[in-house]
Amino acid sequence: MTEDNELTKYMYLIEQYKEQLNALETQSSYLQAAIVDYNKAKLTIQQLNNLNKDGEILFPIGGGSFIEGTAKNKAKILIDIGSGLVTEKNSDEAIIKIEKRIKDLNKSQQRLTDMMQQLQDEATKITNKVQQMYKENQKD
Repeated sequence: MTEDNELTKYMYLIEQYKEQLNALETQSSYLQAAIVDYNKAKLTIQQLNNLNKDGEILFPIGGGSFIEGTAKNKAKILIDIGSGLVTEKNSDEAIIKIEKRIKDLNKSQQRLTDMMQQLQDEATKITNKVQQMYKENQKD
């Protein structure tokens, strides 16, 4: 393989790594948003458990905004189990389920972070190789 072909190949690989890193960063953002969402749900359930006698609570509605409301029945919490299905749980069971989901999402986030680091390391190696090849070409 000629040096020009090799440089072209390396430049193509660098671009591919950049695209993969961008896709992984997007996935990471989605995971982080889901983690925040589950933490909000967990906080709301914990607040329900600590209600005063008149049952007033601030419900998070997103964007750092809350709405004041009253909980009629804090014993029943509906949890999504996938495919549009929900199941009824008590608050302790719901918190356990949510904490498991948060834990799973954090594991996925860590795997993505590891993959991103590996791609970044490979891209750095190739970039260094390309720079070395350019330096050698300029000497000739």
